[in-house]
Amino acid sequence: MSERIEINEVSPRDGLQMEKAFVPTENKIAYVDALSACGFARIEVTSYTSPKAIPTLADADAVMAGIRRVPSVRYTALVPNLRGMERAVEGRPDEINLVMSVSETHNRANLRMTREQSLAGLQDVLREAGKLGLPCNVSLSTAFGCPFEGEIAQAEVLRLAQALADSGAAGITACDTTGMAHPEQVRQLSTVLQQQLQIPVTIHLHNTRGMGLANALAAYGAGIRRFDAASGGLGGCPYAPGASGNVSTEELVHMFDSMGCETGVDVDKLLEVVGTLSGLVGRPVTSQLAQAGTRLRRYAPPAWLAEKFPHA
Repeated sequence: MSERIEINEVSPRDGLQMEKAFVPTENKIAYVDALSACGFARIEVTSYTSPKAIPTLADADAVMAGIRRVPSVRYTALVPNLRGMERAVEGRPDEINLVMSVSETHNRANLRMTREQSLAGLQDVLREAGKLGLPCNVSLSTAFGCPFEGEIAQAEVLRLAQALADSGAAGITACDTTGMAHPEQVRQLSTVLQQQLQIPVTIHLHNTRGMGLANALAAYGAGIRRFDAASGGLGGCPYAPGASGNVSTEELVHMFDSMGCETGVDVDKLLEVVGTLSGLVGRPVTSQLAQAGTRLRRYAPPAWLAEKFPHA
């Protein structure tokens, strides 16, 4: 049997934060509950960022309090700083996700800080979370390229990842924030991160240039077993020009299922949830898999075949 692949469903946070319309709190809760029934290892529920910065997730406290928790699912939330962590603790997440950019320009645009300021701030959060026994994953944005700076040196990704691991991070996520990654780059970075770090590595991919699944396969071939994805391909980055949504969860799960890998996610249940997304966000949302169905979907043959080949 293949090793279990852990899928972290990020659409309730990474996806809904990008929507123009505010999704009502009760609808967010119902959406997370529906995802919980699909078999995910993790669901990133919301963000404890300032409501002024991300008004679409201003109801983080109410959402975390209202979801129905499934014991086999780890519920996570994004936390930007110590103040956010203090809010998050009240919501009882199983894990928190911290974020900074490998690109100096993107970090300043996205977080209004230099990288070294962000690093110091995250180390403060890691220290305080450690006292509470609260695990922290750290997502490194623009690990595969920056829309402002172009190529990102692998050595910088490794430097920041190691500094955060040494400070107590329970895991590191390398993010293709802008969909600039290509399979060979993903293979190389996935390999060296796993060789250098003694903590789990997750890969977060976007499908901006149509290479999301190819990049996921390259990461899998390099030994990665943890992936972020968003149902319906929701998401993007407000500080990454041209960056469309995340790799589609249903298509990622379907690919791994077809390969005989175990994800624990029921793709048929997930496709039912994806079918509700257009109503949830108030705009058309679909994916190629949602339109075509799974690869072994069967159709009735043309009626005229029975007449033309009566003894077949």
